[in-house]
Amino acid sequence: MKLNNKLNLIVLATTLALTQAAPAFSVDEPMKTKAPMSGQMEKMMMKARTGTFTGVEVKKGSAELYMKGDHAYLRVSSDFEIPMSPAPHWQVVDKAGNVYLLNQFRIVGDKTNREIMLPAYIKSISKVQVWCSFAEVVLGEASFSKAMDLK
Repeated sequence: MKLNNKLNLIVLATTLALTQAAPAFSVDEPMKTKAPMSGQMEKMMMKARTGTFTGVEVKKGSAELYMKGDHAYLRVSSDFEIPMSPAPHWQVVDKAGNVYLLNQFRIVGDKTNREIMLPAYIKSISKVQVWCSFAEVVLGEASFSKAMDLK
């Protein structure tokens, strides 16, 4: 069998598997909300919001901590402006004072990381910081009113 024919068969088999695995639904059918949510429909629960960011470059906006399933997420408010420094990163401080450098705010092209999933090894969070890894300086930080346990 030629490579092209094998590739066509693989694409066809994958397409059939995906269409048969997806549940059929109608736009006219109302969603059933009494059943427990699972998978993609996991409930999002807000845990806490920081105060306003303060610092040399970041002076407005806040961060929100929320849970989605077993994972903790952080997102910045719509009035938060990513600083124009060369390499602004998310950075968090836990209740023991440990500092964790995380994702950059700006990524390829014009895309940004305004929301991130926290790694499982972070067990608590007391501050969210904007760290410039180029200048090695905190550009701004926002604190929670009390340290938040993530598990």
